[in-house]
Amino acid sequence: MTTPLWLWQQADWPHFTWQDSVVLPKLRAVHHCLGLLSGKASLVDGEDMFSLDALLANIVASSAIESEKLDIYGVRSSLARQLGINIDSPVAVSDKSFGVASLIKDAVTEWRQPLTLNILLQWHYWLFQGQTSLMHPIEGGTLRGEATMQIVSGPPIDPEQIHKPKVHYQAPAREHIDAELKLFMQWFNQSLQDPLLDPIARAAITHLWFITLHPFEDGNGRITRALTDRALAQADQQSIRLYAMSEAILKQRSQYYEVLEATQKGGLDITPWVSWFCDALLTALDDALNKIERTLLKAKFWQLHSDQPLLETQRKVVNRLLDGDFTLGINATQYQRVAKVSKATATRHLAALIELKVLIKLPGGGRSTRYAIAE
Repeated sequence: MTTPLWLWQQADWPHFTWQDSVVLPKLRAVHHCLGLLSGKASLVDGEDMFSLDALLANIVASSAIESEKLDIYGVRSSLARQLGINIDSPVAVSDKSFGVASLIKDAVTEWRQPLTLNILLQWHYWLFQGQTSLMHPIEGGTLRGEATMQIVSGPPIDPEQIHKPKVHYQAPAREHIDAELKLFMQWFNQSLQDPLLDPIARAAITHLWFITLHPFEDGNGRITRALTDRALAQADQQSIRLYAMSEAILKQRSQYYEVLEATQKGGLDITPWVSWFCDALLTALDDALNKIERTLLKAKFWQLHSDQPLLETQRKVVNRLLDGDFTLGINATQYQRVAKVSKATATRHLAALIELKVLIKLPGGGRSTRYAIAE
């Protein structure tokens, strides 16, 4: 009997298992960080803006994983408009920006709705709304055709193998997709009420299962990550997002593809995948905690210096320092560029900020002199 090559060919598919001794400590760490994040966020004014920025980061990173660039300002304006959040300097929104914003907004704010095929098709339609590619146009809102769906790379360097690119993964045939999607959606909707299934483990399974099906001609990764965001929104039962899972995946993109490939060529024990998923989620949570901590420090700083007669250009530079953009401190040349002032003006501004005890001069001298926030 031939050994199954792909995960979905296993006899007990899709009955996944994992080793509790490896996975449970990581799940506990994730839930601990989620609690910390929720507590810290309650101390911050403007939680809506945090959520907006987290959703934007998710959209941009999810597209960047596929090496696609988006109009960040257009997507942000569309998201803000759809979420009812007022922002400074909104910009015109293209169909493409509206589409990707609509997808993520629906994924996380409508988390109470049962998942249906129509929802998945709508997401796919939004994803490719406003596309301009003439080389490889995708019909949004439709499942893939009869052609074999493979993830390949190559061709290899060996000239004798030039017509044999490496196959990293092959998805189930089109004739099985309707039944496979029905089974997946049934599990997704019913498992939400399963008291024995950890909601974070459920999100990890959601991601793996759907990307394994690969039901669309293109956009499977981005739809999968949106679906993962819905599972994570269901995990904490709120549409306010404070972290960006796709941003963490982007930082570890090569590892992401490696662990997916290994899992999809392995058996139904998915311990390595669930473990990696938890680690990536912890990275996203740590990043969000650091951002909130910087925001709290920033608010405390400006409260302390609320009566200082600072120019707008000075405030701009100080805010960049508070945001952590210049971890080694800022020098006069960098100040000049950020504030868009002359060298002489930059020198005067820095001297004034030191006198007001807003900045301190770090050790060093001459052109290498750097300045940092006064503690």
